[in-house]
Amino acid sequence: MSTATINGTVRSVCPFDCPDTCGLSVTFEEGKITKITGDTEHPVTRGAICNKVRQLNDRVYHPERLLYPLRRTGPKGTLSFERITWEEAYDEITARMKSIIAEQGAEAILPYSFYGNMGVLNAEGMDRRFFHRLGASRLDRTICNAAGSKGYSYTMGGSIGIDPEDTVHTKLFIIWGCNLVSTNMHQTMLATEARKNGATIIHIDVHRNRTSAWADRFIHVRPGSDAALALGLMHVIIRDGLADQAFLEQHAIGYEELVQQAAEYTPERVEEITGVPAAEIEELGRLYGTTTPSFIRIGNGLQHHDNGGMIVRTISCLPALTGQWAVRGGGAMKGNSWYSRLNGEKIERPDLMPDPDVRTVSMNQLGEALLDLTPPVQMLFVYNSNPAVVAPDQNRVREGLMRSDLFTVTHDLFLTDTCKYSDIVLPATSHFENLDLYTSYWHLYLQLHEPIMEPAGECKSNFTLFKELALKLGFEPEVFDISEEQMINEALDGNHNPFLQGITFDELKKNTWMKAGNHQLPPLTSIIPTASGKIELYSEAMLQNGLPPVPQYTPLREPETYPFLLTTGPNHSFINSTFANQERLQKLEKEPLLHMHHENAEALGLSDGERVKIRNDRGEVEMTVRIGSDVLPGVLVTQGLWWDDERKGHQAVNSLTPQRLADMGGGATFFSNRVEVLKLNQT
Repeated sequence: MSTATINGTVRSVCPFDCPDTCGLSVTFEEGKITKITGDTEHPVTRGAICNKVRQLNDRVYHPERLLYPLRRTGPKGTLSFERITWEEAYDEITARMKSIIAEQGAEAILPYSFYGNMGVLNAEGMDRRFFHRLGASRLDRTICNAAGSKGYSYTMGGSIGIDPEDTVHTKLFIIWGCNLVSTNMHQTMLATEARKNGATIIHIDVHRNRTSAWADRFIHVRPGSDAALALGLMHVIIRDGLADQAFLEQHAIGYEELVQQAAEYTPERVEEITGVPAAEIEELGRLYGTTTPSFIRIGNGLQHHDNGGMIVRTISCLPALTGQWAVRGGGAMKGNSWYSRLNGEKIERPDLMPDPDVRTVSMNQLGEALLDLTPPVQMLFVYNSNPAVVAPDQNRVREGLMRSDLFTVTHDLFLTDTCKYSDIVLPATSHFENLDLYTSYWHLYLQLHEPIMEPAGECKSNFTLFKELALKLGFEPEVFDISEEQMINEALDGNHNPFLQGITFDELKKNTWMKAGNHQLPPLTSIIPTASGKIELYSEAMLQNGLPPVPQYTPLREPETYPFLLTTGPNHSFINSTFANQERLQKLEKEPLLHMHHENAEALGLSDGERVKIRNDRGEVEMTVRIGSDVLPGVLVTQGLWWDDERKGHQAVNSLTPQRLADMGGGATFFSNRVEVLKLNQT
């Protein structure tokens, strides 16, 4: 569509790393956005959006938005830049690439990205194709959901759960390890409908938060002990004869092995591990075992532990025990991307790689990669991410970014903390300015986004940036000189995924959104994508991969050098570090807080509102302490990734978090972290 004369209200899609992938309604007056609301006709969004996205025009028109390319003129660690042209930027970047490839090979170039924009073309399309063709080191993008997704797939075969629209029929709604009110608001809306129909809502978490206050009941669990709690519930269900034997015989394998394992997890033993009273475990086990349909929403926080994959793997076995998958509104969900999976082979083109065995670098170990790899990383290309805030073990990351021989390019909307260490900074479009395809990892709708604004200043999309770089390097025009529409049609390959049959670019232009499976999904029990075609309570694949084939609890690996377990979860007003530079949202969050139990505060002589130092062997930060009973004794929680701001005292909390990888999937272990807390005048 032509975007030059838009006035009135048009449709859009929320692009951020959030399960809801909302349909938006954007109002223009005199060519400028004046209002952003939820699309009332969207079947899941239904007119409601979060406050973050209602403020999206502040982000688009932010006075500090980047509008043209920049080159560093001062030392790294500062924001000293001069304006250059795109041609100058391309010339310098491609010259560096050619030199690095000639001297050390293409694997000395490392892309670093995640899902700051969830559009398929701009997050995992032309960029992946470009770096594959270049022969760069591959990035293992495992910072968020990798461990849990792997654990869930060992049980269920893939990212496959119930349709969230069916959760209105559940009678027991368990939210496990997820601050649903802040991170998945439309699931909250559906749960509210279920509650009106008689459902009980239970929240299980390490932190009493907005979701705990909204739920009917809160169960407080120690960080990293959730697998033990799940096994304790299984113990009660099996012991009391509440398992659905007919369902298990028909649709699951490994029940007998699970029975033997669960027998060890008596409520009394589980209380010692989790801090949840044995009587509460008994009560919850019987409630889950006798309520149908029951649904478990498995959150992201669980997987950010050393044992995160096994935690999710264990919880995902619960619905099979009581046959919930056979009942509408019953089952579980970690994610649902299996239904709308696109043809990644076609759009990413891994077949273009000169060396299919080129090294892979974990994005969770960026500090080690920049400081220890041989041959060393000579160029880092950052987009859709802000590693100088989000990556763990920040002191090591920033030490690596400070290397004088490392050439860093960052493509973003703002001068983020990462830009302080960049040699070239390129201005990125907002999603309002792009044509793209969006899927959700929660609901089942695919959505086409057509641009509703002209690109601001000299901004370019990721798609355009990597397309133009490819052509500048002389790569094959038939592969790279293509349109967004062509790539979208490549992604929507119905032969690759039968649930996409009938969903094409042209049909999406007519309908804006279309549902995978066209509202006719077969029973989940008939499409379980495991090797056996059944729910695998015992997993031969896990055994072959050196993992316990039956769920079990394993303690966290962080040495107990320091007294407190620190969890660093999301806050209500930011999405990772996105939105953290918007003053209106900063004011709502006020400041970073450290939640501490009153018993610990009393022992340390701390007062509510006092500034404290939090430290371990990796680093230290200062923060304001909030004292109460929202966390258990020995546990600390802080929320939100704040940009560095010396004036306001905001520091990178990921200075404290480890680079260790989780038990499976290469996931991050942000929450398996120990620290001490000191008064500021202590050393």
